[in-house]
Amino acid sequence: MIRVSVVGAKGRMGGHVVEAVRGAADMELALALDAGDDLTLISPENTDVVVEFTVPSASLGNVLALVAQGVDVVVGTTGWTEERLEQVRQAIAAGPRPGGQKVFVAPNFAISAVLADHFAVQAAKYFESAEVIEMHHPDKVDAPSGTALHTARAIAAARRAAGMGPMPDATQTDGGSRGQVVDGVHVHAVRLRGLNAHEEVLLGNAGEQLVIRADSFDRGSFMPGVLLAVRRLAADAPAGLTVGLDSFLDL
Repeated sequence: MIRVSVVGAKGRMGGHVVEAVRGAADMELALALDAGDDLTLISPENTDVVVEFTVPSASLGNVLALVAQGVDVVVGTTGWTEERLEQVRQAIAAGPRPGGQKVFVAPNFAISAVLADHFAVQAAKYFESAEVIEMHHPDKVDAPSGTALHTARAIAAARRAAGMGPMPDATQTDGGSRGQVVDGVHVHAVRLRGLNAHEEVLLGNAGEQLVIRADSFDRGSFMPGVLLAVRRLAADAPAGLTVGLDSFLDL
């Protein structure tokens, strides 16, 4: 049995994780902690893998504390930057298990979103234009979403590797309506009651368009990816920091 502790257990996502762990035949819930609880209660003696689903302002501190305690961590909180990820790498190197510690960070745990991101990267080098639209419920605290940022950066990297130049855009003044520019890719964020988590990648050439869309209608759609990450960290995932669920899929 894989002993799993959940940090952020009373949150929207954390509550789903608690129920998913309880429903998994190969896992048992060790501890369910939330804001204000003592993270030092979690240790290698009672936990194999921690799942951290909190808020961006608290996540980095939580992860650094858990690394210092020598436990492996699956992180579902968004808002991660390269600077924050580097702090995690340094913490792993200085931690109690520098050769065996595992931390996994996922911009998105939905299999559909991971595949959409993968397909968009494959397609990006064949299209002159690409933009990302992400749509979420209005209670989401960050914008653009971590998934959209990850998608935009991956599209930009694929375009650079293919030797492509800047995308055409004759807009002069727009008052911000063109969205945030991420490595040259425009990213648009929609917050609307009734939505859950949705992303569209629009790719265009003269006379043609490709639309890649992923929809998660319920938070339960993220749980298979969370449980997959837990199982991989408990088994054969490489030591150190791993980013992206695509690392654990046969893509």
